[in-house]
Amino acid sequence: MSTRTFPNLKKLAQHIRNDVLNHKKCYLVFAHNGTGKTRLSCAFKDLGKKQNKKTGEKTADTLYYNAFTEDLFTWNNDLDSDIDRSLKFNKSSRFFGGLDGFDIENRIRKLLDIYADFDFTIHYSDGYIIFSRKIINPRGEPTTENHIKISRGEENIFIWCFFLAVTQLAIEGIPEYSW
Repeated sequence: MSTRTFPNLKKLAQHIRNDVLNHKKCYLVFAHNGTGKTRLSCAFKDLGKKQNKKTGEKTADTLYYNAFTEDLFTWNNDLDSDIDRSLKFNKSSRFFGGLDGFDIENRIRKLLDIYADFDFTIHYSDGYIIFSRKIINPRGEPTTENHIKISRGEENIFIWCFFLAVTQLAIEGIPEYSW
């Protein structure tokens, strides 16, 4: 196997877009933190942006997972009453367009159940997700604890499963993800 070097991330992104993806549908980049994966995925994404000269609408052809994808989600920790915790999502992002009605929650659950023991409910119109967990109360009875704060690791797993479920929609050709 030969080694190639590239003068900058844009040239590497062009190589991946022009040479590699002509032969493959998917390309996974793994590297240690701080090596430029997020910057590379942004350079790759930017190469796929097009602007319709008549309408001015910008389109893109890349579904990607990186730090920007994770940043579409932010916590509301309810610092005032410490009860109503939720994970908000940026409804204005195309990433969330058209999710309601595609059974996305069950798609996520199939993936998430492998790694986690909590449940969730997506509130599409208001742009947030609440989490719950089944527990045994002090009397030994099963009960559900709602509006829980999940750990940072659980959050990362949830967002990754969310991304994989959206990827399934794109692969299935759902019009909202035709880009």
